[in-house]
Amino acid sequence: MAKHLLFTALGGHGHVNPTLPLVEELVRRGHRVDYATGAIHADEVTRAGARWVELPSLPPMQPSADFGPETFGRFMSHLFAGMRNAYPVLREHCTTEPVDAICFDGMNWSARVAAEQLGLPAVRLLPHFASNEHYSLFTGFMDATSEESPVAGAIAAGCEQFTAEHGVALDPANLLDVAAERNLVFIPREFQPAGDTFDERYHFIGPSLGSRADEPWSPRDPEEPVLFISLGTVFNNRPEFYRTCIEAFADEPYQVAMSVGELDPAELGPLPASFDVRSRFPQPAVLQRATAFVSHTGMNSTMESLYYGVGLIAVPQMPEQAANAGRATELGLGEQLDAHTVTAESLRAAVARVATDPTVRANLDRMRQVVRGSGGAARGAEVIEEYLG
Repeated sequence: MAKHLLFTALGGHGHVNPTLPLVEELVRRGHRVDYATGAIHADEVTRAGARWVELPSLPPMQPSADFGPETFGRFMSHLFAGMRNAYPVLREHCTTEPVDAICFDGMNWSARVAAEQLGLPAVRLLPHFASNEHYSLFTGFMDATSEESPVAGAIAAGCEQFTAEHGVALDPANLLDVAAERNLVFIPREFQPAGDTFDERYHFIGPSLGSRADEPWSPRDPEEPVLFISLGTVFNNRPEFYRTCIEAFADEPYQVAMSVGELDPAELGPLPASFDVRSRFPQPAVLQRATAFVSHTGMNSTMESLYYGVGLIAVPQMPEQAANAGRATELGLGEQLDAHTVTAESLRAAVARVATDPTVRANLDRMRQVVRGSGGAARGAEVIEEYLG
């Protein structure tokens, strides 16, 4: 029987993009999907077949080059403001247009609270590592148990404000990682730290690309190797890093596709003829042809790189990305460099090693099979259908 599902993610391409193939698959199976998110993602979710439900946009936050505890505390305050604004919209939508279940991004606890308050089944969507008593993504860098922690302070204040505005009590110590009855994790179990310790509530379905795999892009020369460079869509205002990349690869035999976000390429000085610099690239299309990927290692980028068997040179910008980079390095899928100390020489040497090391190549080939064999959007749709009967 067809179901009416409400998906929701406040924002962020790394949180929305992994869910879109699942939306496409559910719509293909005859289900109705509404997707509540910010206006920046409206076209994406409608192209996937969902009906867009507008959430108030997140308040602006000035990116920082140093993502330490202070910055993460400001980020949590920023996120809480979005949650407080989103909660009444989600409740109102579910009241006026009854849904059978809410499928919510794991960072969007306002949707979890709405589902609990309305007595609705909920499916949690995790585009990052899952956490349990054996492995925690959050406690490793949040220092949430310390009263002096700016992160813990922001969470406590946010919970207090949420309760004051909406009359729903939140527990600051148990907020970011409350398991639902069904949890869809968009990575394979083999990539998850302590993956064999997660119970039957967790389904590691791996990534899917959906229609994003069909976006066009081709290099200028189909015979020359492609090097892809991207720091993602959020903390990417790093002109000094892009200049280091230009210095490292100006004379190397690569066609370089380099994404620089909103940065004006003119700020980088003269560009070598081998560099194609844009605000964004259709990432799957580039990775299909890439020899190596210099990446911030956001999980979506990490999974898409492994989907195509492309070795990673990780330059993480924030703790979650560092966790991804550490796991990729542990599994022999690439190398990690320090964003603050990386030089043209170290970057060039790391790319050369990752691109040519036969052990890395063998590890990538094995992980590509694992990633593609995890079930993807089809398995995710089956889990939701089984859960809802």
